[in-house]
Amino acid sequence: MRTTVTLDPDVAEKLNRYAHRNRISFKRALNELVRRGLQAQRQDAEKTPFQVVPHRGGFRPGIDPNRLNQLLDELEVEDFAHEASESR
Repeated sequence: MRTTVTLDPDVAEKLNRYAHRNRISFKRALNELVRRGLQAQRQDAEKTPFQVVPHRGGFRPGIDPNRLNQLLDELEVEDFAHEASESR
């Protein structure tokens, strides 16, 4: 089939380099790379989709979720005290 294709300059340059490097015609290079791209697209569509397996979340025994803000406050105070002592 004969058709006209308008390529962006960067794509045309890459195709020219590919054809030159592989010692093939521009037409053959274009066909090879289009086939490769279409094949990769089909393979991506055939892959099984990623599935998330949910699990029960929760805290370890002994951790009170109602006191997490207090723990965060204590950690921030420790960080502040550590940074203050380093700056002296």
